[in-house]
Amino acid sequence: MSDLGTTSTTIDEERAEVVAQARERSRRGVTVEVIGLYVICISIALALAAILVAVTGGSWTAVYTAMLDGSIINSGRIGLTIGVATPILLVSLGTIVNGRAGLVNIGQEGQLVMGACFAAFAAARLDGPGPFVLVVAMLIGVVGGALWAGIAGVLRYWRNVPEVLSTLLLTTVAANLMGWGLRKEWLLLAPASGRANRNQVSEPLPDDTRIPRVTWFGNEFPISAIVAVLLAIVLAVVLGRSIIGFRLRMLGTNPGTAMRAGVAERRYGVAAMLVSGGFAGLAGGFMLAGGDFGNYQLVANFGAGIGFAGLLAALVARQRVLIVIFVAFVFGGLRTGSGFLRATGVSGRIADVVQGLLVLALLLPPAILYVRERRRALAATSARV
Repeated sequence: MSDLGTTSTTIDEERAEVVAQARERSRRGVTVEVIGLYVICISIALALAAILVAVTGGSWTAVYTAMLDGSIINSGRIGLTIGVATPILLVSLGTIVNGRAGLVNIGQEGQLVMGACFAAFAAARLDGPGPFVLVVAMLIGVVGGALWAGIAGVLRYWRNVPEVLSTLLLTTVAANLMGWGLRKEWLLLAPASGRANRNQVSEPLPDDTRIPRVTWFGNEFPISAIVAVLLAIVLAVVLGRSIIGFRLRMLGTNPGTAMRAGVAERRYGVAAMLVSGGFAGLAGGFMLAGGDFGNYQLVANFGAGIGFAGLLAALVARQRVLIVIFVAFVFGGLRTGSGFLRATGVSGRIADVVQGLLVLALLLPPAILYVRERRRALAATSARV
């Protein structure tokens, strides 16, 4: 009997080892396949962009050189890219949170704008030491973004209004509210003294309430970039190693099973929307106080499309928190590098198309993998039936 038991144990161990080796080979194969997809898509996008530039009379080599010079090669450009990537990263983190809960928030631009408005209003009226005013203003910006996203959460769970619709519409409302606030001195408009009458801008932040900037190998960027990376690490731990993260994943994967397991759908869903909006609001506050956008004051079109860029970055990273750090830097590089394209004589519209092709190349591989996995799941289900 003992020999039979020993033999059975040995067979189980061998099976476990074979299964582990098979999984490892499968994982390596998937990794190679994903990398190959990205290489192919990016190569096709670069080729199409080169053809487009050549057809319009430009030089594709000058275009790509300008993008690299404008994003990482020229002196100080990495610092600017990091500064632009910081709010993109924060918006992406919030997008990942609501995505894990199965919610589709596409109103990050409006939440970012409201966060910046709340922060600007608070910074202009708070008294106290500069660092204290800065921290409180950023926290108020978080509240502004969270409240704006919370409206969509309440509509979703108490009135069955799809959040994909309400968040998008609230973005338009936020832009118009900021424009209205920049016409009223008791809200956001800077005092008339020292300002041209037609310039509708907020009062610039005092020097001691601005985010400090650090210099690294000749590249200057705000310390908010370090804060954003630390928040990403904390969020990765919370989503991957905590009960809260597990419940959010359960809610996003199968709401019915989650509710039967005791997960309160409304509580966790609204909380996910609040956190998502809070990250976007913090991004708006960092943009206001960081110095890379708007010269430390609110201006027209303050959001600059950062909210939508953060949404795209989260999609490209497939909601993986640590990977989105790198993706946000790539998106920041595309934005800073595209500014150099106009110096090559290429039309601004062509520059936008080139940037759009590169973004599309980053979005296609996740979509292709999702469709393939979906078809495999349907085929497996049909085979069982």
